[in-house]
Amino acid sequence: MDATNTSQGNNMTTHQDTPGKVPVGSDTGKMDSKAAGMNPYAGLVSGLRAAWLAGKTRGAEHRVSQLEALGRFLDDKKQPILDAMASDMRKPPLEAELSEILLVKNEVNYALNSLASWMKDEFVEKNLVTRLDTAFIRKDPYGVVLIIGPWNYPLHLILVPLVGAIAAGNCVIIKPSEISSCTEKLVAEMLPSYLDKDCFAVVTGGPAETTQLLENKFDYIFYTGGPQVGRIVMTAAAKHLTPLTLELGGKNPCYVAEGGDLQSVANRLVWGRCFNAGQTCVAPDYVLCSPETQEKLLPALGRAIAQFYGPDPRASPDFARLVSDRQFQRVRALLGSGRVALGGQTDEQERYIAPTVLADVQPSEPAMQEEIFGPVLPIVTVPGVDEAIAFINSRERPLAVYVFAADSKVVHRVLEQTSSGGFGANDPMMHMTLPSLPFGGIGNSGLGSYHGKFGFDTFTHQRACVLRSSGLEALNSPRYPPYSQRKLGLLAAASQIQRKGTCSLQ
Repeated sequence: MDATNTSQGNNMTTHQDTPGKVPVGSDTGKMDSKAAGMNPYAGLVSGLRAAWLAGKTRGAEHRVSQLEALGRFLDDKKQPILDAMASDMRKPPLEAELSEILLVKNEVNYALNSLASWMKDEFVEKNLVTRLDTAFIRKDPYGVVLIIGPWNYPLHLILVPLVGAIAAGNCVIIKPSEISSCTEKLVAEMLPSYLDKDCFAVVTGGPAETTQLLENKFDYIFYTGGPQVGRIVMTAAAKHLTPLTLELGGKNPCYVAEGGDLQSVANRLVWGRCFNAGQTCVAPDYVLCSPETQEKLLPALGRAIAQFYGPDPRASPDFARLVSDRQFQRVRALLGSGRVALGGQTDEQERYIAPTVLADVQPSEPAMQEEIFGPVLPIVTVPGVDEAIAFINSRERPLAVYVFAADSKVVHRVLEQTSSGGFGANDPMMHMTLPSLPFGGIGNSGLGSYHGKFGFDTFTHQRACVLRSSGLEALNSPRYPPYSQRKLGLLAAASQIQRKGTCSLQ
């Protein structure tokens, strides 16, 4: 659920979304390093690195205590969190509690339930040469991690990766988005009192602060945002050969096949497109369907909008607003694509754009050139599933592909013949609610994944370990010079892997 490059909360360039700087939460050591003429965050990073090198975060007890503390933060600060979300984008309480609190708490509890098994050494198969040795994978933390979050789900998209980083035993700096300023202030002022200040810190500010942070050497960087800024983050990471995860989003296609219950389709599409006023990276970004299906789908979409938000969605307490004037103006400009079949009303003062459906949109029009990130759903007509698949495959690989079809053969055709970060049949966005599934993009929509154990693995270095006896030196003699054909035969017999049987595909 990340922000796009057009709506990025931690952009590297100056933009009008940046509010006045919020006071720094726990970025200790900043003033001393400034006085010394160093990078303003060098002292903070070195302090966290010292805690990590001392082994403070490695023990299971510390990891459990910090995860439990994160859970208490979500419980204790529930109302302030809901208030901050309402102030930032008038997010309805149910949407905020579900996406920003419940799903994060699920990740915390999932990690607590599973941490002991995740941390265990993983013993591996051995050959004859290593039969007397111990061979295993040790799950090591990377070290000091930087997590940069966006504005659209300003708590969820920093705390879920934080769960993985804590579970894996890392020290962490969190950089929340300055655009969702009320949530940023809450995180900076309240979260540090729950976590170990020697091991975790919050840094606030805008593009300048983010740029300065990225000048430091981190052991892992986790960035959620858009492809344009993702490239900047990746370039900064490359200077220190720092591994990273990029969660970047993209235009998620939704193919609606002929037949089926179009009212159910419409209900689910409107919910997915209008949740958080469309500011969700896994939302269905456009619909592909036949002209005949479009004509049947439009009245069903209208009924769903009226049922969810009433005759005037602007008066509904269940419909959020766009986060900033900049985002309002950007999304409003997309309404000129195709024809406005439903909605289209706007109010600049409220940053309100009505739930809107654009019909007969051409692939070359503005609404099809960027991720919409608003409550606007374009429909592009195609003759059938073959053309829909070809259309999807002609564009950058998205964060998600969706298909609505009563025929399972159609579902599996779209699944097998397209590529995306995730996939959903007959409902959007639900795949990202399961900690048991990886969440992430592919190609232009991202690099790497997280959630559940996938988050633990993301922030874990899998260290290959072999423990050998200091004795039994005679067993090593075949590998030592002078070499001979006999020695080669002994080594091959002891270490070679033989194929077992034949492979038959059913």
